Amino acid sequence: MAAPNKQATVYIVDLGSTMGECNSGRVETDLDFGMKYIWDKIATTMAANLKGGNLGVIGLRTDETNNPLDVDGYENLSVLRPLGNMEMGHLTSLQTKITPSGTDAGDAISAIVLAIHMITEFTTLKSGKPGSYARKIVLLTDGQGMIEDEGMEQIATKINECGINLVVIGIDFDDNEFGFKEEDKSSLKQRNEGVLRRLTELCENGIVGTAAEAIANLAIPDIKPTRPWSTYKGRLTLGDPQKYETTAMYIDVERYFRAHIAKPVSAKSFVTKIPMESTQSSNTINGDIDMTDAPANGDDFTVVRSSRTYRVNDASAPGGRRDIALEELARGYEYGRTTVHISDSDENVTNFETTQSFSIIGFIPNDKFERYLNMGESRVTIAQPINDKARMAFSSLVHALFELESYAVARIVEKDGKAPQIILLAPSIEPDLESLIDVPLPFAEDLRVYRFPPLDRVITASGSTLKKHRYLPDDDLVGAMSDYVDSMNLSTAGTDEEGQPAEYMNVEETFTPIIHRINQAIRQRAIFPNDPIAPASPILTKWSQPPEDLASQSAHKLEKLIAAANVQKVPPKVKGTRGRREVLKPLSGLDVEALLNREKREKISPNNTIPEFKQMLASPADDNVVYDAAKQIANIIRMHITNSTGNAKYEEVKADMKVFREFMIEFELPEIWNDFIRDFKKRVAKGDLGGDRRAFWNSLRWINLGLIDKEALEISDVTEKEANEFHSLDSDLPTRSRGH
Repeated sequence: MAAPNKQATVYIVDLGSTMGECNSGRVETDLDFGMKYIWDKIATTMAANLKGGNLGVIGLRTDETNNPLDVDGYENLSVLRPLGNMEMGHLTSLQTKITPSGTDAGDAISAIVLAIHMITEFTTLKSGKPGSYARKIVLLTDGQGMIEDEGMEQIATKINECGINLVVIGIDFDDNEFGFKEEDKSSLKQRNEGVLRRLTELCENGIVGTAAEAIANLAIPDIKPTRPWSTYKGRLTLGDPQKYETTAMYIDVERYFRAHIAKPVSAKSFVTKIPMESTQSSNTINGDIDMTDAPANGDDFTVVRSSRTYRVNDASAPGGRRDIALEELARGYEYGRTTVHISDSDENVTNFETTQSFSIIGFIPNDKFERYLNMGESRVTIAQPINDKARMAFSSLVHALFELESYAVARIVEKDGKAPQIILLAPSIEPDLESLIDVPLPFAEDLRVYRFPPLDRVITASGSTLKKHRYLPDDDLVGAMSDYVDSMNLSTAGTDEEGQPAEYMNVEETFTPIIHRINQAIRQRAIFPNDPIAPASPILTKWSQPPEDLASQSAHKLEKLIAAANVQKVPPKVKGTRGRREVLKPLSGLDVEALLNREKREKISPNNTIPEFKQMLASPADDNVVYDAAKQIANIIRMHITNSTGNAKYEEVKADMKVFREFMIEFELPEIWNDFIRDFKKRVAKGDLGGDRRAFWNSLRWINLGLIDKEALEISDVTEKEANEFHSLDSDLPTRSRGH
């Protein structure tokens, strides 16, 4: 029977004065220590966002009495939160109520009876029958108050009749399996522990444990069971029953997910609430915020809603652009540089019409299937449960495939109009289930064939094969690698419950870090919004690094491997070359420039700017040479752009500027280039470079010839925002005085 999708859980929290004490060497109170478990469980239920996730909280040993059972024996019990869905506002209000009281009066057994009353009242239908709920009571206590043990048998009977799970979390309760025993325990606490243990033993689903173990187990992620999700219900055919009634066959089957990708929860966008009168209406930019009538989330945030509008150029419309509705848009496809329009009615012709079907198209031996052909998640197909004829036929098919060591290849269309899939069906026989497990197979266009050279030999250009080469590992390297791999064997690196060597990385104990880490962070931030996020649980980071003991034992093997492979440390990449520019010297050590009677380049010719600029900066003696070269190329750039007829010299000037900027980044002298480009911008704005050169200036933005900012060079004093705003010429336009 499937588990109920609705739950009713009541948490009983002991708020007695003794819960405000610090024990067992802890720096936090017993209440804060135990509430770690309660808050985590409440946050987990809230994160599931289930309509049937009903929670209630009862305060035990409270200063006042506030509960529906107004009779003797139920004093100092308060319903802090009635059963129902809990939201962030409720959680914040509840946190203010969870504080130690000033009394020790209040009976834990009476609190359990009150919780039973709340659950039965909440889960009973109008017809008087109990609803389908998962019922649970969690009691958190330090066992320091008075507990009456009369009538426990009747209480346990009622708990069993209602199908309630009773969990008792004791602060510093003794637990031999966990390895904890409190020294110098008071006789009252010893008695109360015995009473609560006896009550849980009388319950069919009762458990008692120490809070330290419960809190330690919070680091282990809860595996959420999922309900079966059917992807296909219909016939599995072999042949076409419509054409070949006597030879074709069909079986009524149902197909479900077997393995499905789990994804982390996605984030949503919120903004701080603002008064409605200051809310701006949505603009025409894609993804604008439209907070009008947006639903509120909590007290301080509002959900972000996006709206999108479309515009087209229209000379007759105000501003030269006209808004159009989505329904007026037509889809076009690129054909070369032309856009080809296809209407929706014509586009339907291109759709592949399919009807729901599931048919076997062939069989293959299981040893011929290559594992890399698996294209995705697996599904499981079973016979229709209520159809005995289908179950008999399906069992015959499964056993035939199993005995012949074969797989079936099938074509499936899950719904009308959906794309067909080719899947591989493998038989699975278990004591209580016979099924076909399938995985999707690729079509011909899904296959990508890549050829790589062999790893054990080198084939030369002439076609000969070499077994020994500098690219191939020698015997010493192969042996060292084999020894190191054997020393890092994880199959015996762990220990079992008896202390014997066991598998270190058990599949059942591995979890997806990204999913559970995000869930842990969300729960913690929901409960403690002002505290920093705690580090990830060790169980999530355990597999990100090898065991320390195993790594230390294998250290000498690793050293031998490094020596055999001749591994050399690569020096860190140096940022910038100012003062460290390497001067290339010939192997002979001779000065080629001196042999050719060449002098060091001191002047740059306008007809050969880039080569001579690079030659001048090949090995500068000091920064003065760099300043001189920069001054010369800047003058040449301004001269070329001034003397350019139209855009004749534009490309040449852009090439000079690109080399100029790159060298200033390399020499870590961004101020030289930035001073030049600022001056160049002012000259363009004033028209001092041979006329209107605005078109040339606007083109520099798209080839990254603006200021050198911190993104390009860390030592620059220009921010990325300043560099982006720099391209505009508006701030440098000359003002004109109006005539009188």
